[in-house]
Amino acid sequence: MSTDDDTTGRVTDETVEADELDADAKHDADRAPTPEEEAAAERGAELPPESAKAYKEAIERGADIPGEGQIDL
Repeated sequence: MSTDDDTTGRVTDETVEADELDADAKHDADRAPTPEEEAAAERGAELPPESAKAYKEAIERGADIPGEGQIDL
C-alpha cells in the first residue's frame, strides 16, 4: 500500500465520476435467449424444499454480520 492510498473510505473525484458513468450506462443482455435456454429456464423453475431451507439458514447466519454484504431483515 502506498502512502497515497486513502484508507478512510473516501474516493477520488475520478472514481465518483467513473461510478456515475457506469451507473448511467446502458446495461442490456447481449442477446435474446435461445429457445433452448428459455425451455431450460422454465424447467428449472421448481426448486427442492431443501434449497429454500438452506437459503433461509444462510440469511439468518449472515444477518448479523456487518459490512458490505450485510442483510437488513
